[in-house]
Amino acid sequence: MAGTAKTTGTFSPEEREAMREYVRERKTQKKGSSREDGIREVQAKIGEMGVEDRAIAEPLDALILSVAPDLVPRTWYGMPAYAKDGNVVIFFQPAQKFRSRYATLGFSDRAKLDAGAMWPSSYAIASWNAEVEEEVKALIVRAIQ
Repeated sequence: MAGTAKTTGTFSPEEREAMREYVRERKTQKKGSSREDGIREVQAKIGEMGVEDRAIAEPLDALILSVAPDLVPRTWYGMPAYAKDGNVVIFFQPAQKFRSRYATLGFSDRAKLDAGAMWPSSYAIASWNAEVEEEVKALIVRAIQ
């Protein structure tokens, strides 16, 4: 019956929305966009976040833009992200995005965080403070080497 099929449970509504956002992003990126467009797009996404996520995302965005000016801001699956040579290196997943208990700072396989046979590629951030900022700054510097 059309329109009455149940969700299979394969993807959550949040995951399906993230995929739709990714498709929209790809269309926009094919048309071409500037660094300024990316900054506006990321800041708009941050503005849509709840208070707790925004309290982390705003200083994180400012830190990334100052420490890694060569990274190009963009969205990735509807999340703030920062790319090098067209590939996402760093992204921020707000807790509200997938109804998580905490926000996540993630690094793609393009990030140069390799340390032996195993290393973390994402970090839970419960709140932003000077100590977190220093740790994140060190990770960004390593990631873009």
